[in-house]
Amino acid sequence: MAEVGYIRVSTVNQNDARQLAEIELQHTFKEKLSGKSIKRPKLQECLNFCRAGDTLHVHSMDRLARNLKDLQNIVDSLVKREVKVHFHKENLIFSGEDNSLSKLMLQIMGAVAEFERSLINERQKEGIKLAQEKGVRFGRKPVVDDEKLNQIVNLLNKGLNKKEISEKMRISRQTLYKALKDVKKIHQTKANLNN
Repeated sequence: MAEVGYIRVSTVNQNDARQLAEIELQHTFKEKLSGKSIKRPKLQECLNFCRAGDTLHVHSMDRLARNLKDLQNIVDSLVKREVKVHFHKENLIFSGEDNSLSKLMLQIMGAVAEFERSLINERQKEGIKLAQEKGVRFGRKPVVDDEKLNQIVNLLNKGLNKKEISEKMRISRQTLYKALKDVKKIHQTKANLNN
């Protein structure tokens, strides 16, 4: 009978130190991966490791699964194998002797966590849209900034071919073609505004 811990954070930048810190565990499975899929290597390793009589300790339900269906399937599968599941944040323990109130609590808490996650996603999308409307750019900075773009145009005007320009500017030809396409769009927009 082992005390097993499953610890998960979504990104490598997040700290997992607060999860199950006070619990004495014989085996711990740690993962830094999004919880949107249950096909996570350490989770699968953890589930395969658990044996009858073991207790699986998880900080909170959302660490184990992001949606109610996956949460129920994992808990049901473990309980059928006589593995107890202890969610510490919610203070819920599931074992073979669970009553209907425990099952209801699992469904309610899991549904609330799933709903909360969808609200967070909606707010995030709204925030990104508002930021983009204000001119905020997301993702990598462009390889070719305005200064480099001017240099490219000057080199073109001097008669250099595209291969020579890409070598001189230390950019790929694909990046050069994209930059030239952007210049063409800018000129077309200016021409349209002047007409």
